[in-house]
Amino acid sequence: MNAPLRLGQTARIADLSAESEATRIEEFVREQGASLFHRPAWLRAVEAGTGKRACGLVCERMGVITGWLPLTQVRSLLFGSSLVSSGFGVGGGICAETDDAARKLGIAAQDYATSIGISSIEVRDGPIPEGWQSWDDKHCGFERALEASDEAELLAIPRKARAEVRKGLKNDLDIRVGRDPQDLDAHFAVYSESVRNLGTPVFPRSLFRAMLDAFPDSSDILTVSKGGKPIASVFSFYHNGAVLPFWGGGRFAARSERGNERMYYELMLHARRKGMQCFDFGRSKTGSGPYSFKKNWGFDPVPLTYGAWTAPGESRRDVDPTSETYSRKIALWKKLPLPIANTLGPWIARDLA
Repeated sequence: MNAPLRLGQTARIADLSAESEATRIEEFVREQGASLFHRPAWLRAVEAGTGKRACGLVCERMGVITGWLPLTQVRSLLFGSSLVSSGFGVGGGICAETDDAARKLGIAAQDYATSIGISSIEVRDGPIPEGWQSWDDKHCGFERALEASDEAELLAIPRKARAEVRKGLKNDLDIRVGRDPQDLDAHFAVYSESVRNLGTPVFPRSLFRAMLDAFPDSSDILTVSKGGKPIASVFSFYHNGAVLPFWGGGRFAARSERGNERMYYELMLHARRKGMQCFDFGRSKTGSGPYSFKKNWGFDPVPLTYGAWTAPGESRRDVDPTSETYSRKIALWKKLPLPIANTLGPWIARDLA
């Protein structure tokens, strides 16, 4: 008796402009329980908000998707060019049912990069193809389950951090959650000032608008105000039963009012009421201030594995804000008047995908 014919898997460029293709990939991402950053909706929002082209590779067997690699095409005079998986995300990378599908996606990604004149590929999480660089000592992720009640949520926060939250609860602060233009205005005002104070250019406002449009049922903005003025704000996503507070920050006034502490506690309560079971505090640079802040809130750090391929004779782009290359630039950026930082920042930050 003849053995059954087993057709191999093949990788190809995805056509994200075709709704049927994007829908098939969205279904594969959902079936695999993959990240928010794997979704074609994320890639297309990045493209709409920053102009960075959305693309990707699918692996198939007999017309059935077995693997997917989301990609954002970054071409920058300042920082060099790269295919990034996934642009402006903290995850992404290869999502595949089998090792063979993952291997073929890695090879196809190298071939695709070479064909369009790009000399490097960056993947955030997922399997790292053989022969690529990989590291797990630069960033950590932080997640934990949400509690069953408001009081239990408060008690789950370690004592010292919980005392700061209680101070914030006693202060006369207003909490608003929404998706209206006024919510976006408040968030951008607070977030842009916050990142300027850290020495970082702000992302384009159009990126946040595009994300609200792309995720109408799974994104919102929570803002803390004092006397009618926003002092802390966070843009969050809801995915796979988890809330992801993704772009958050506070003005200097938030410190004395414990605005940031109140903000994250209120988000935990809001997320549970929306049916979420997990709080994904995102990634932080290992050993940084945000890293310590999250540990103090009772979150255990989990190292994140990232990888990169670089064409022979080429060097990988450097967009690490903690590297010595940028230390002087960061110090100068902190001193910029906010209107100037908000004018120049988006043009720079759109290349930091």
